[in-house]
Amino acid sequence: MLTLLTDFGTRDVYVGAMKGVIAQINPKLMVVDLTHEVPPQDIAAARFCLMDAYLYFPVGTVHLAVVDPGVGNTRRAIAVEFAKGYLVGPDNGIFGGVLSESTAIAAVELTNPKYWRTPQPSSTFHGRDIFAPVAAYLSSGVPLKQLGDSIDPATLVQLDIAKCTVMETGISGSIQYIDRFGNLVTNIPGTDVLGKKWNVEVAGITIPNCGTYSDVKVGEVIALVGSHGWVEIAVNNGNARSQLQIKLGDRLEVYFE
Repeated sequence: MLTLLTDFGTRDVYVGAMKGVIAQINPKLMVVDLTHEVPPQDIAAARFCLMDAYLYFPVGTVHLAVVDPGVGNTRRAIAVEFAKGYLVGPDNGIFGGVLSESTAIAAVELTNPKYWRTPQPSSTFHGRDIFAPVAAYLSSGVPLKQLGDSIDPATLVQLDIAKCTVMETGISGSIQYIDRFGNLVTNIPGTDVLGKKWNVEVAGITIPNCGTYSDVKVGEVIALVGSHGWVEIAVNNGNARSQLQIKLGDRLEVYFE
């Protein structure tokens, strides 16, 4: 099985071209689209989406992720083995979320053109010419070590993602992702508030904790642990980002009662 995650959208043929390359190598592969609606060049959003999805796939799945604003420059093209499968894409921090939960076992830089679509890849579309064919070969049983030169997993690029801070009275955190509904996903794990009574303070307001969206009236703000396992701020049948005018990286506090 092979998954795809990009910021290409579906208006253009970019995703289709990648799938065509994959099918030429192994038309029997099951290819699952995680999303192609990551905001353009938003590596942090891609990091979160992949981290949120990989656990739901069988061991051995290859996850191909291409949000690549550095395409054509000196950033490395990589493939990584971890306990649940493999990661293929640019070395720009996109895999940091997954690897924070499941340590890399081995990694290679994709230097073997035998497994590229062409030995002269486009300088602007490594997704089609390098990453898609490599992922297809890897999914079809080609060993990781044949794809290129071994690299130390400790050298893989990590994004500077703020961590939450535990205080005596609660937890200080920030917004790490905003979904299409305008729900504000924080970087505070739901396990940190499990079994406690708590509320959130952000943008000068106090938001009560409840179990699900419909526990408050339509248009009211709520704090809860979302299906992704992180503390989330939402509006019942509304858009928390628009209503609260909150953006990525904004700080918040969880206070225990």
